[in-house]
Amino acid sequence: MAKTKTTKTKSTKTKSVVTSQSMDFLRQYINTPSPVGFESSGQKIWMEYIKPYVDTIFTDPYGTAVGVINPTAPFKIVIEAHCDEISWFVNYINDQGLIYLKRNGGVDHQIAPAKRVIIHGKSGPVKAVFGWPAIHTRLSNPEQKEPAPKIENLCLDCGARSKKEVEALGIRVGSVVTYEEGYDELAYDFIIGRAFDNRVGGFMIAEVARLLKENKKQLPYGLYVVNAVQEEIGLRGAEMIARRIKPDIAIITDVTHDTSTPMISKIIEGDIQCGKGPSLAFAPAIHNKLLSLVESVAEKNKIPVQMRTLSRSTGTDTDSFAYANDGCPSVLISIPLRYMHTTVEMLHKKDIEDTIKLMYETLLTLTPKTNLSYL
Repeated sequence: MAKTKTTKTKSTKTKSVVTSQSMDFLRQYINTPSPVGFESSGQKIWMEYIKPYVDTIFTDPYGTAVGVINPTAPFKIVIEAHCDEISWFVNYINDQGLIYLKRNGGVDHQIAPAKRVIIHGKSGPVKAVFGWPAIHTRLSNPEQKEPAPKIENLCLDCGARSKKEVEALGIRVGSVVTYEEGYDELAYDFIIGRAFDNRVGGFMIAEVARLLKENKKQLPYGLYVVNAVQEEIGLRGAEMIARRIKPDIAIITDVTHDTSTPMISKIIEGDIQCGKGPSLAFAPAIHNKLLSLVESVAEKNKIPVQMRTLSRSTGTDTDSFAYANDGCPSVLISIPLRYMHTTVEMLHKKDIEDTIKLMYETLLTLTPKTNLSYL
């Protein structure tokens, strides 16, 4: 029997734009607490990573960090993400040493029972847990409705058994609390962690700066790589930095809901799935001509995108940039995310790659002469 000749074919798989060093940075960045109003620890890591890829770095009084390429250029383009994560504040310590909390951003109280946390006290981090009664004590009276977790019945136990012992650990009213869970990897190129909303955005804009540097691209404008604070409590960091920079164009990246998971209505939220590419949106704050340009870039570079619509506001930093100063043409490029505002936010690596590529190729297409006029 004659042997069948086999012919080796070249793989059609495209080269990854994200390196192993990049992923080490992402892991460290996700694992570093960066709660609203206390973002400095994460910002220091981000600035150290981006430093080789930009010409200069500056920060504003509230901690937004900006890496700049071509800082003297008159025409300015921003790529932006936000760095803050939802968290808790210590609000009250009772005589038995139990600690009651107040939200710092849109943290979900329903996921809190039995979670491990870090209390960031003035003497350093302190481990604690959200205590919750056992199921057989909660259901001991069949006529009584099972209690649901609420702000008023959730408390932290750090091991102290008096208010004095709590205070001796450096914990006081105003100490901020973050969840302990960090970065991990699942099957089929999914990754999980708390605060991918939106430190994955900070990672992606840093990677865009890295690619520009390593590929020796010369931009005909100033590029401002912005990692903003305080998005989770009203887009405050973006509002401040937009006024300071006064950009001509802004490209915002954030997360959006994967609507293929249970209990999310596609009728309301649209049809978006992890692994199928970044999401582009229609909304009043999103500039139609800039959006069309991004769509054409995606088509030209064979980058899959998913479309959705938003209403009066995008709920992202896009709103702050679009309506800053005399108006700034702005576009939102979102990455699909499962289980937002939990400790197991889930992303697909391919979407990270595609979102980075889309921002990168868009920046190479834009010039100061790009016509974005409606009229």
